[in-house]
Amino acid sequence: MKPFELLGQAQAPDGTALTLVRRDDEYLILADGKPLMSSRMHGSEEALAAAGCRHAQTLQSPHVLIGGLGMGFTLRAALRILPLGATVIVAELVPAVVEWNRGPLSNLAAHPLGDKRVRVKIDDVAALLRSGRDQFDAVLLDVDNGPAAFTVSQNAALYNDVGVANAFRALRPSGVLAVWSAREDKKFDRRLRSAGFAVRVERAPARRSGSGARHAIYLAYKSAAQST
Repeated sequence: MKPFELLGQAQAPDGTALTLVRRDDEYLILADGKPLMSSRMHGSEEALAAAGCRHAQTLQSPHVLIGGLGMGFTLRAALRILPLGATVIVAELVPAVVEWNRGPLSNLAAHPLGDKRVRVKIDDVAALLRSGRDQFDAVLLDVDNGPAAFTVSQNAALYNDVGVANAFRALRPSGVLAVWSAREDKKFDRRLRSAGFAVRVERAPARRSGSGARHAIYLAYKSAAQST
């Protein structure tokens, strides 16, 4: 078996070591040596975008916030269905991840950062959610491992009571919060409902072929009518 080729290294704000490696046609981002994401498994990330943007794609000029750039698959899937008048803000905490998406990873998702609808902010997505009310028609969170965050410790603040309340306020009246999660989390479900969201959970396969693990996509609707 071929060894992995090292393509890049970076450090998250809390000290977590991030590493970009490649073997043959597979790219991996490792967090402290543990696989965080693979270019061969992005079916559920694309499903997150499709589900989270169902309402936004019907609007003329929707505003969408994506938390976490990853390898660009969530962003590309959102751009594929959103109208030309959309504005898509991508919040990425680690500058090197943006550089990797403009460099060795750029071909994977067909250069989504080059789309004129995209605005990249090197910032904590939680800070953007705190910054105002009624800003977004959809918020897609593909950050860390979902509600059970394990890479950057501060990511857990996205999914606690305060983080969920901030997301609720940041959404427009018919807005949707879509959260990728490695597994279902009953406590998180209850937290969303307590904040005023109507909640539905969909399951999506990790691979586009339908094989592999199935991940959870939490769809939290600010308007109960949107959940039906």
